[in-house]
Amino acid sequence: MPSMPSVASVASVTSMASMASSHVAAGTALLRGAFAAAPLAMAVVDREGLVVTANESLGALLGIDPEVLVGKVAADLVDLASDTRAWHAYREVLRGRQARLRCTRRLKHPDGHSLWAQVTVTPLPAETAAEAAEGSGSEGSRASEGVQGYGGRGVLLSVADISARRELQARLRHLQMHDPVTRLPNRTLFFERVSAALEAESYEQSGTGRIGLCYLDLDGFKAINDTLGHRVGDRLLAAVAERLTRCAEEAGLARRNPGAVAPLVARLGGDEFALLIEDSTGTDQLADLAESVLKALQLPFDLAGQRMSVSASIGVVERHAAGTTPTGLMQAADTTLYWAKADGKSRWTLFDPERNAHRMTRQALSSTLRPAIERGEFTLDYQPLVGMADGRVHGVEALVRWHHPQFGTLTPNRFIGLAEEDGSIVQLGRWVLATACRQARRWQLERPDKPPIFVSVNVAVRQVWDSDLVADVAEILAETGLPAELLQLELTESAVMGSAGRPLQALQALSDMGVGIAIDDFGTGYSNLAYLSRLPVSVLKLDGSFVRGFQYEGEGVAPNPADEIVVEAMIQLAHRLGLTVTAECVETAAQAERLRRIGCDTGQGWLYSRPVGADRISLLMGGSSCRQG
Repeated sequence: MPSMPSVASVASVTSMASMASSHVAAGTALLRGAFAAAPLAMAVVDREGLVVTANESLGALLGIDPEVLVGKVAADLVDLASDTRAWHAYREVLRGRQARLRCTRRLKHPDGHSLWAQVTVTPLPAETAAEAAEGSGSEGSRASEGVQGYGGRGVLLSVADISARRELQARLRHLQMHDPVTRLPNRTLFFERVSAALEAESYEQSGTGRIGLCYLDLDGFKAINDTLGHRVGDRLLAAVAERLTRCAEEAGLARRNPGAVAPLVARLGGDEFALLIEDSTGTDQLADLAESVLKALQLPFDLAGQRMSVSASIGVVERHAAGTTPTGLMQAADTTLYWAKADGKSRWTLFDPERNAHRMTRQALSSTLRPAIERGEFTLDYQPLVGMADGRVHGVEALVRWHHPQFGTLTPNRFIGLAEEDGSIVQLGRWVLATACRQARRWQLERPDKPPIFVSVNVAVRQVWDSDLVADVAEILAETGLPAELLQLELTESAVMGSAGRPLQALQALSDMGVGIAIDDFGTGYSNLAYLSRLPVSVLKLDGSFVRGFQYEGEGVAPNPADEIVVEAMIQLAHRLGLTVTAECVETAAQAERLRRIGCDTGQGWLYSRPVGADRISLLMGGSSCRQG
């Protein structure tokens, strides 16, 4: 039979329970006191979203007595329902499906001012919720019963006033997003606005769906900085910013649309500014703004007693927002500004898609030129040089063609200038020279019983400066076995007539080697015949503009006798200097006859043949004379 507990044991247990209850009561009182006195604004909210109890700090923050807050809808007090995402997360926390919610809300105080608050909602243990509720008098007792009635699950709502922090952040952002010299929006803020404007214009149906940009920089601003110093330069930039802002404000008023905003004026860096028009109405609007800016900046500036004038170049872009990116818009504006500078400065230029396409094509060709040489995308065509007296093919001019995989077959005028700019003309020129000499040698071997024909190859001045042209020619002639007298090199008149130093020495060395030197397009440059006697030149190629003056004979229109007199005089002077003359662009038999009559030695043009492949030249050489092919 189990023994009964002693009276002393029961007393001991009862004493321990009493002590525990006393400690719990003390802890509960401490919890209630901490909740009520906490500087952080807090409230306990039940499962249905009603305030169970609130502390003094929350009442002070919201400007409402804490007792009045009890029973209120907590979400309304901190404006959670107006934000769909915050409202959904709040409901999930109340239901125990989400651990926490933290969001920022802007609250309206009863006295009229607004404040920014960080709202945090976290679940509470059942005991804590009930105990906190019990500390609010009779209302708290009823609320405690309510919390327990809802399963004991409540949440703690805390609200922190972060208005001062937000204000500091706003000030820092303003400093970060604005230029300190002009107080205008800087590049970062400008691109934010451009991105937002493009997105809005692309999706909103109420506006025009278009956007416009004037991108400008000051002409000669660097000289002002260099001569008068950066302090004066900064003052000028600030004064320019004021005038641009005034132009933007006037443009905004001129639109007479209550919903329209004035163009955004920004300083993008240095002396570069931009004026952005959202919801633009067309190029006329942008043109008017650009004109007003030019006029405003033309007026002199008076800076601390120093009077100075500046002008600006402006690139203007106006287009549909849909499909446009900030980068694409700025690239177009930058390109157009460059055009305005190139066209003479102190003007505005409108973006031209066709002109830009040509520029893009030029860039694409430039970037692929060197690889194209290595890939073997170039070929040579040949155009006959025909004797005026006998009609026989005396030689051919080698003309390079680029079979571009994207742009098709390109003639030299499309890429030779690019090759000269980036230096690839040296590599390309060496390939042309070697290929032409190899072909000329092949023709010579194929017709051992016939007079051989020479090949004429164009040479750029940069080939003379950037490579050892003499060594290249000697090496190629040795490799191909072509006699030096069957090679002729053509240089433009301006290049040869201005030759001195290394170019002249190279030409002399080539001439001494036996290579013929021809001046191409003669008559368009210096035309200094007396200077020719001091140059190692053997052939003059008359520019086609002289021959075109003969084109009306036989067509019922009297030819211009001055053309024939000038050409005849040049031919006679050239012959006296021991030079032969080739006429370019011979297109009719009448032209050829007149040139033959006044003593021209050879002709080149469509009368005889267009530039053709090497196999076609072989056929032409098979006949006794050459006529149009």
